[in-house]
Amino acid sequence: MADLDLNLLRVFDALLREGSVTAASERLHLSVPATSRALGRLRRAMGDPILVRAGRGMVPTPFALRSAPRVRSLLDEAAALISADRELRPAELERTFTIRINDGVAATLAAGLVEAAARQAPGVTLRFEAEGAESAEELRDGTADLDIGVGEPGAPDIRSAPLYRERLVGVVRADSPLGRRRRPTLAQLTEHPHVSASRRGRARGPLDEALEAQGLQRRVAAIVPTYAVAVLVVATSPYVGLVPRRLAEQHAAALGLRWFPIPAELPEVAIRMLWHSRLDADPAQRWLRDTVVESLRQTAR
Repeated sequence: MADLDLNLLRVFDALLREGSVTAASERLHLSVPATSRALGRLRRAMGDPILVRAGRGMVPTPFALRSAPRVRSLLDEAAALISADRELRPAELERTFTIRINDGVAATLAAGLVEAAARQAPGVTLRFEAEGAESAEELRDGTADLDIGVGEPGAPDIRSAPLYRERLVGVVRADSPLGRRRRPTLAQLTEHPHVSASRRGRARGPLDEALEAQGLQRRVAAIVPTYAVAVLVVATSPYVGLVPRRLAEQHAAALGLRWFPIPAELPEVAIRMLWHSRLDADPAQRWLRDTVVESLRQTAR
């Protein structure tokens, strides 16, 4: 292990993230032969194959999987140590940030955040990934830099910052019967089929409880995995959809949709930004978090 250095650890991390020498070389901006030589050095230093052939691809060994979280943590700590006493110059930053994000938030935040990052830090790449139950572990092992959604910190090593509060609204085609009503009633909502957005495939939601309290029931004609798909389905059908208000405000008109408040007390959710505590002092990570907040301010205007 004495032959290991930070550059080799970066190669190790890239190989584990990408699962191939070619993809890792692209991520590191190295040639494929140089990355192959680095893999050979890693194998000799660690006494392990690191990646082994499996069918047409390569998979990490158990040793590599066990080592990956610690290697990523070491790389983060080294980056923070090196940059702690330096003023960050975003224009000189070359880095890929991975953001786990709720799809309803992504539909309203991603475009503005990408634009702001490209303007301030053209060398930065933003990788957006769908949220999941394992988000806290991905923050811990460095697979993700940020998690943006309805998640709570849940652990002392996970930091959080509130971004905004969100509520669901109804969307329909502007030329539909409901689209011509300013404020549809709950009874009127049940006269039309609904499309439900749920990444877990659930048909029921908060609206169903409000309807049942009034002796009403809706028919869910389609269940889709994301709010983005829901608005596209609504735009080409007579269905009613429930989506986050910010998404509706920003995109409904362009899709020929009209949005309206639901005449019931549906729960409001807090959208938060989560990150691991070891990234508190990293200037590049602080820049990313500040840029998220500023992008939200811009889209809210």
